[in-house]
Amino acid sequence: MAVQPLNQSAQIPPELDRWNWGAFLLNWIWGIGNNTFIALLALIPLINIVMIFVLGARGSRWAWRNGTWRDAEHFRRTQRNWAIAGLVVWVVGIGGCAATVGSVPYI
Repeated sequence: MAVQPLNQSAQIPPELDRWNWGAFLLNWIWGIGNNTFIALLALIPLINIVMIFVLGARGSRWAWRNGTWRDAEHFRRTQRNWAIAGLVVWVVGIGGCAATVGSVPYI
């Protein structure tokens, strides 16, 4: 008898249905990694402003439904890693922009 994945039902456990920082910060990249291709709408100008907030609010639910997870802890750990990666990308990006602007007077 084959064992069904925990998330076989599309219903996400209530403790996992929360704001998804990985989806918010990495939007379309997170969408490809989590088989949530509606996130590609974040590439369309003007729609992207709304879409990043929709992904943040609904991202956990969509990732749960579209992925295969061993258990709730595996899902939580994976989404946490996405959030950390998103934060790193944003900090490095903002730091790079600040360094570029800050170095202009010295050039």
